[in-house]
Amino acid sequence: MDEAQATCSTTARSYWRWSKKDFFPESSFQTLSSYKTAISQTCPRLADRLLARSSSTNELVTLQKVSENPMQKCLTWWDLIWLSFGSVVGSGIFVVTGQQARENAGPAIVLSYAISGLSALLSVFCYTEFAAEVPVAGGSFSYLRIELGDFLAFIAAGNILLEALAGAAGLGRSWSSYFASMIKSDSDFLRIMVDSLPKGFNLLDPVAVVVLLVANGIAMSGTKRTSWLNWVSSLVSGAVIVFVIIFGFIHAKISNLEPFFPYGVEGVFRAAAVVYWSYTGFDMVANMAEETRKPSRDIPIGLVGSMSGITVVYCLMALALTMMVKYSEIDVNAAYSVAFEQIGMKWAKYLVSICALKGMTTSLLVGSLGQARYTTQIARAHMIPPFFALVHPKTGTPVNATLLVTTISAIIAFFSSLDVLSSVLSFSTLFIFMLIAVALLMRRYYVKDVTPKNDLIKFLLSLFVIIGSSIGVSALWNSKEKGWIGYTVAGTLWFLGTLGMAYLSKQRVPTVWGVPLVPWLPSLSIVMNLFLIGSLGFEAFLRFIICTAVMIVYYLLVGLHATYDVAHQNEEVSKIEEGK
Repeated sequence: MDEAQATCSTTARSYWRWSKKDFFPESSFQTLSSYKTAISQTCPRLADRLLARSSSTNELVTLQKVSENPMQKCLTWWDLIWLSFGSVVGSGIFVVTGQQARENAGPAIVLSYAISGLSALLSVFCYTEFAAEVPVAGGSFSYLRIELGDFLAFIAAGNILLEALAGAAGLGRSWSSYFASMIKSDSDFLRIMVDSLPKGFNLLDPVAVVVLLVANGIAMSGTKRTSWLNWVSSLVSGAVIVFVIIFGFIHAKISNLEPFFPYGVEGVFRAAAVVYWSYTGFDMVANMAEETRKPSRDIPIGLVGSMSGITVVYCLMALALTMMVKYSEIDVNAAYSVAFEQIGMKWAKYLVSICALKGMTTSLLVGSLGQARYTTQIARAHMIPPFFALVHPKTGTPVNATLLVTTISAIIAFFSSLDVLSSVLSFSTLFIFMLIAVALLMRRYYVKDVTPKNDLIKFLLSLFVIIGSSIGVSALWNSKEKGWIGYTVAGTLWFLGTLGMAYLSKQRVPTVWGVPLVPWLPSLSIVMNLFLIGSLGFEAFLRFIICTAVMIVYYLLVGLHATYDVAHQNEEVSKIEEGK
């Protein structure tokens, strides 16, 4: 039975079904014997799938059939702008600004936001070109699968899911902190201390769990409804943000900016790597491409326009906070509300807390939409069970994928503290954005069976030099190297690698919207993301390595064999159709 027939035969089936075939329909998992056979063929299958690349047609057409029902095309550029605002503003500025200003950057936190904002904007350019040309729910997973192959796409997919879980859990706990600070000047007031659990996991948070369940329940009910609620809430949040900036500067003291670099320049970059969390969420707009009416026009407006404005707003809010209150006196859990209380504006404390709660609520709403669609496309590719790819016929939303992300993130939020979650999230985000920049360069300079072999070798050599020199700059910075020779050598190599790529012929020209100054902007995005990754602590690296190792084990035991079966089944179907 071919794929079209299979789809037709399942349209009458109930959405709520739980058979083994719904979770593992691939031939490798039908019996214990077939699974043993598949495991014995792991090496040749890995060789087959390691660099296998998908296609735009496969991501846009073939994989969508797995969902059985289509997502509704109901979003316009207006929806995307406000979804971007609702997703980004509140997902970090109210969460980690106080923490990083007090512990890493001091008043120079404004520079940390500027650095992260520039890096985010470079990533926005790369995302926009992909989203406009490949308007699919999979976002970065689909882009990487098309350009860099199955294996790297899976590693990215695993980190995308990690980002989803850590991000939602972090927002849930921050919501709880702000709500508690409105009741009592103790952000842990509503949490339960369990001394027998290790530090960082010993403050149980039932409020965060409830908030996650409610937000995700709304997101499951319908995309347009969620967009409308986000728009209304974002208008209110925007008004309060203007209040925070204006009254923050009215009550500002220049003396609070001294010393401006209490932790040195190193602290600024350490904070920049973590506050990058504040900019995560813009990729949610790219994730909504499948439900956008005119993605070629609406996505560039929604992404580039909104992120440029958000960067300016973040810098102003960070500066206002550190001018209101001495950095050493900032509350790390509810910075803005407690800051207004400290300057005598107790009533403003409640206004700011309400704004923060609204901002984090909309971030949870939009985040739930976007991350569920990531999960849906990953399931469509059979890297996780296709049960999670199903779209509900009435709501037009991926209910199963939303439930999966909600359940796991609620469990994490119940146990994990904010500092643990923020470092994991930043590493995953920076890693994915670096890969997207690499994928964009690959898209422009390499087309299979078209690019001459000599040009391919030159391209790969240039790319190797760009990535290697970027890692070198990050390594020099973290080794506390004070001399200029190492930086000059690494910087020169980066420049020469990018210049060498610039002299190569581009094999593909964007038909809808393109990143300007290629390869310079994507190359700059690579070096900035790798630099910020290097600014994270050892624990963040260790968590990332452990999680990636677990993902690889899962891939070798499950994901590899499922995608191998599907790929070869599709090849057989194509041959049959060609022979008709």
